[in-house]
Formats: sequence, C-alpha cells, structure tokens
Amino acid sequence: MKKIVLTGGGTAGHVTPNIALLPALQEAGYEITYMGSYDSIEKKLIADFNIPYVGIATGKFRRYLDLKNFTDPFRVIKGFYEAKKFLKKYMPSVVFSKGGFVSVPVVRAASILKIPCIIHESDMTPGLANKLCISAAEKVCCNFPETLKLLPAQKAVLTGSPIRAELSQGNKLAGLNMCGFSANKPVIMVIGGSLGASSVNKSVRDALPRLLEDYQVVHLCGKDKIDNLLLNTPGYKQFEYIKTELKDLFAMADIVISRAGANSICELLALKKPNILIPLPAASSRGDQLLNAQSFEAQGFSIVINEDDLTPELLVDKVHELYFNRQNYHDAMSGSGQMDSIQTILKLLEEVRLPD
Repeated sequence: MKKIVLTGGGTAGHVTPNIALLPALQEAGYEITYMGSYDSIEKKLIADFNIPYVGIATGKFRRYLDLKNFTDPFRVIKGFYEAKKFLKKYMPSVVFSKGGFVSVPVVRAASILKIPCIIHESDMTPGLANKLCISAAEKVCCNFPETLKLLPAQKAVLTGSPIRAELSQGNKLAGLNMCGFSANKPVIMVIGGSLGASSVNKSVRDALPRLLEDYQVVHLCGKDKIDNLLLNTPGYKQFEYIKTELKDLFAMADIVISRAGANSICELLALKKPNILIPLPAASSRGDQLLNAQSFEAQGFSIVINEDDLTPELLVDKVHELYFNRQNYHDAMSGSGQMDSIQTILKLLEEVRLPD
C-alpha cells in the first residue's frame, strides 16, 4: 500500500486543506498518517477522521524578542529527532505539508531520509515555516499566480487550495428554510471568521436598514458576537458559527462579504461566489490578507474594501455594484486555473512518491 504522511498545524488554516484531501487520498489507495504537535488544534481536528496521529515536539520561530526564543529551538530539535525516528520506521512514499511550525521538523527529517516532500503555501508570500522547508521540497504548491515568482521555478506549481467536496453539495432550499428566508429576494452571506470581525459586524449591522430593502442577510458573526437586539429582524439571521449546514448557506447565497484569509477566499473561488473582501489590516497581521485580496481583485474575482475605508454607506454601494455585476465575477472565477486543486496535488504526489 502507498503510504503518505500529512503534516501542518498551529491554526485551522494549516489543517483543513489536509482534511479536504483525505477522501481523494483514500480513494487513490493511500494509507494516511498525520504528524502534528502533541496537543494542538490539528490533533483535535484530525480526531474526527480515524486517521493515525503521531505527536512531536514543536516550537515557534519568532521574529520578535521573547524568552521562548531561547527554549523553543531545543523543542524543534527534539521534534526533528522524533519525526526522523517515526519516518525511518514507517517509511512513507511521500510527505505532504500544509505549513505551520510543526511541519518544519517533519519535512527536514523526511529530506534527510530521502523521502520526497510536497509543501503547500496558502498565502501570496511564503510564511517563515515554509521558507525553511522549500529547499527540502520536491514541489511547492501555491494559491496565487503572484507567488510563482517568489519560488524556485522548477518547484513552483499553481494549484489553488484543496476545498472540502461537501461545500459544493449544499441545498439552497434547506438554507432558506434554516434562515426563514424567502426564495424571491437575493441573499447576502457575511462571514466574519471563527472569532468574528468586530468592524465588519458593526458596519453590516449599521447598514442593515438599507441592505434589507433589497436583500436578505445571513451573518456568521463569531463566538459571543450575536446582537440580541436584532434577533427578530425580518430578513436577517445571525449565527455564531456553522459547521455541517455551511454548505446549504453557501448554496443559498447570491453574494458573500468576507475577510480575506487564504482558505476562505479559495472556498469562494471554488464555489464561484461573487464576493466583497474586507482584509485584516496589516497592523493586525503580517499583511497576507491584504495581498490575498489584491490578487483576487486583480484577477476579477472580488471587490475589495480596506477596513480603514469601511463605512455603512460604502458597503451598501459596493454590495449593489457586486450584485448587479455578479455574472462578470462568476465568469472570471469559472475561467481560473486554480479550480481543480485536489486532482492537481494528487498528480504531483504520484509523480514524486517513492515506488511501491
């Protein structure tokens, strides 16, 4: 049997694309093992899929002064030897890494053992963990055309991001019933992220009186972010977080307002949902969401509003602009080369893996 080790963690964004690959890998005949931190989000997320899990020590590579900078290198070294010991015994045909600091000792150990590795970079500019792994990788997958020029030409492949197949299998009527919406009025879906986005939530709610004249709004506002004063507002439905029924809400939505995390916007691309992106400001991140959004805007997939410019009036104007030109955005996304990521990645894995 072909064997593959998946790795990546620290945030859900480093795990969910690996989860999206699982059904296709199993169908292709791979035996799958996941390597992550001893007790982190990747262990919790993978637990639902009955995949063997191997924990290793890990540390974070920080660009700022922190006392842990003196101890974490020893954790990384320990993780390297733990990963090497397991990989030498298990000898997978290939390693696929989705990034995050836990992936560094795994990829470097696999390289020492001559096990081929493929890594995936979600954002436009490679993160530090992936930068440390590029030299050890056979191929580097990416989501954005602009990323190709930042990677070694012989390794870089534009694949897009693996998206869970079930997201495209939603039922519009189920979504409408769940929200108590009419089928005769278009629907805006607002995604603030798992923790919510206070500025986006506020602007959407301030704009509600005007938005509800022409649209219905389903709002994924984040944990503890529901506004109780708006619970009974006709045409407006709030959820802290949605898991299983997310596919039905996507099927129902005509347009989407979202942050610009790489996985989120790749889901919008895969589902061909016209969208407004409000990226997290550079002051609150390393600026990756701004670059992600700019790329999608340049490719004709999205309208972008910078958070510093966000007002209810501007939001309403851009919603109208997007809705009345939605076919143009749909057509641009339909012509993208980043749509069939899972099959593209599977083909790469078959090309580089060790022979049976």
